[in-house]
Amino acid sequence: MTIPLMPQATAVWLVENTSLSFQQVGDFCGLHVLEVQGIADEEVATGIKGKNPIASGELTIENIQECEKDEKKSLILAKSTTTVSSKKKKSPRYTPLSRRQDRPNAISWVLKFHPEMSDGQISKLIGTTKFTINQIRDRTHWNIANVSAKDPVMLGLCKQNDLAAAIAKARRSSRWKEMQKNSEINKDNNSDSGIKYGLVRKEDHIENSDTDLDNEDINNLFEDIANSKQT
Repeated sequence: MTIPLMPQATAVWLVENTSLSFQQVGDFCGLHVLEVQGIADEEVATGIKGKNPIASGELTIENIQECEKDEKKSLILAKSTTTVSSKKKKSPRYTPLSRRQDRPNAISWVLKFHPEMSDGQISKLIGTTKFTINQIRDRTHWNIANVSAKDPVMLGLCKQNDLAAAIAKARRSSRWKEMQKNSEINKDNNSDSGIKYGLVRKEDHIENSDTDLDNEDINNLFEDIANSKQT
């Protein structure tokens, strides 16, 4: 049997404001008829303020009027349009005041070691704003000279499980795949430039050695001439 949200308070209001029978009120509120009579005699539920079932959408005035005219009719609980969700709304991450100064260090660490994470993920993980993240990335933060990369887990700004989950999610995104693709292209370009400009030919080495030997012979010749003149 479905009863109103606050049965005794509803019964108090119905007894005080309608001419319904005790049985009708008791059946609707899930109370014994003697309990409803005790409410009428102010022996039960003393001090309880009546609750209007019409205002809460649990009863219609038409239904009450019909039942007042005919005691054989029963009050019908109206379907409430208000839905109560059992899922708790996740509140924003709270960061103690003593640790808020470490946020820039944590942001710097994530940007350095996990660039695959989006600004939204960093903001949610550490409890910061996208504006601050951009300041650290662009090095325009007012205290950037004192910012150093530090693990947010070690700073106590997040849990290891939350960090691991955020990284795993980031690496499933299309953004991470695009970053890997660009990294491979840059790696290939660097390899090509090394082949083109990084090797030294054996002939060049021999030629440079011969030049060094010629210079040494000329220097020896001038020294001999100078010594002979002194003699």
